[in-house]
Amino acid sequence: MSLSQEKLMQIVLEPRVTEKSTLVGEKYNQFVFKVLKSATKPEIKNAVELLFKVEVESVQTTNVKGKKKIFKREPGKRPDWKKAYVKLKPGFDIDFVGA
Repeated sequence: MSLSQEKLMQIVLEPRVTEKSTLVGEKYNQFVFKVLKSATKPEIKNAVELLFKVEVESVQTTNVKGKKKIFKREPGKRPDWKKAYVKLKPGFDIDFVGA
């Protein structure tokens, strides 16, 4: 495995399976992932194609600001993170459950 493939394997941190991401997935054939903050759209595309053996049509990203919270009367903040909406080409699908 080359160095670039090792870097690509670390870009996608986790799939975001929420009510909103499920609706987006059913309606637009998109999947939502938490990715490295420094990741670019071409890197995310290549990483998803490498990890899941699918073809990606487009990638949209958004930076999510961490919420301000109070922990034991002390103010704190959750970390900021980056979300990627990945649209697959027709005929491709990602199965997170695995049968």
